[in-house]
Amino acid sequence: MKKLALILTLLASCSTWAQGDIEAGKQKSATCAACHGQEGNSTLTQYPNIAGQHAGYLEKQLKEFKLGMETQGKQGRLEPVMSGMAMPLTEQDIMDLSAYFASLPMADNTTPEEVIPEGKALYLAGDMERGITACVACHGPRGNGTSLSGFPKISGQHADYVKAQLEKFRSADRANDMNAMMRDIAKKLTDEDIDTLSKYVGGLH
Repeated sequence: MKKLALILTLLASCSTWAQGDIEAGKQKSATCAACHGQEGNSTLTQYPNIAGQHAGYLEKQLKEFKLGMETQGKQGRLEPVMSGMAMPLTEQDIMDLSAYFASLPMADNTTPEEVIPEGKALYLAGDMERGITACVACHGPRGNGTSLSGFPKISGQHADYVKAQLEKFRSADRANDMNAMMRDIAKKLTDEDIDTLSKYVGGLH
């Protein structure tokens, strides 16, 4: 019991040490606004809304953008703009920015009526005949993901951005998903599937 208590104490301490500073993140976020909006909700649909996203997921992506540039795409996630932006960030910068954007509310979004039947079926049940796992298994019934498992919040996201990421997973141009889970699923999706799901997840929240 004493050992367990010690471990729990250490874990709690580590959690405290690893927390980002929201106010510091706000002060460091000025350059982010050009693409992601003043408070993390982009008006440009090719860029993601990052307000309300899990801090751990944001940290992971920023670190992998940086790694992508450092390794010229051999590791991490290489995106010309974001990898360049992430390069000068310190570990503390990344934690602070992630904490700040995670603290903000994501803007409302909607799901077009015409994609609800097909989108709901694919999201909630997948397609066993084609070996497509249901999205709900990882991202949850309302698309909120889970912070502990590292699955991102996708509800409220721009359809254009979601579509682009699913296409990148399908082609393996994006390969920083855990255990290649998204690549395995996306390679079985048709263009129509991707278009439907991209539009469907917007209004889940």
